[in-house]
Amino acid sequence: MSFTAKRNGTSRCSALPLFINMKIEEEIKQNKFKTPLQKALLNLIYTANWLQSKQQDFFKPHGITATQFNILRILKGQHPNSISATEIKSRMLDRNSDVSRLLDRLAQKNLINKSTCPNDRRAADVSITKNGLMLLEKIGYTVDDNVIALNEQEATHLSDLLDKCRG
Repeated sequence: MSFTAKRNGTSRCSALPLFINMKIEEEIKQNKFKTPLQKALLNLIYTANWLQSKQQDFFKPHGITATQFNILRILKGQHPNSISATEIKSRMLDRNSDVSRLLDRLAQKNLINKSTCPNDRRAADVSITKNGLMLLEKIGYTVDDNVIALNEQEATHLSDLLDKCRG
């Protein structure tokens, strides 16, 4: 196990987050894998779950989930225009989500406006509210910072490899 402190644009000190780099073998207590591909796949699944857990912890004090945050970011990109629930679902990171239920919860929190589409009464037009924009501003980009201990070149390489995994 190795310990590294990540720079945050300031000098190294105890206030900086400490990243503990444990190998997948240590995390899941398995020393042997059938192939390097199996090890990589298990590591990918484990890391995805680890990241989800980190996101839950991050968003909880803000009263939203990572999926709701994703919807708010999509709506911010459309702002000031509205967008259909179907289009939101097509842009989401987790397309298996129950978008209608998520939108209802965001509307209850006054983070979005949801109105009946004039052309199709079964559909809804959705837009972000001022409160939704203020919440995104409050959260800022900190959700992307300090989650994984990679530099820009490593992050680009990882992203390219993940793209390749999906074919």
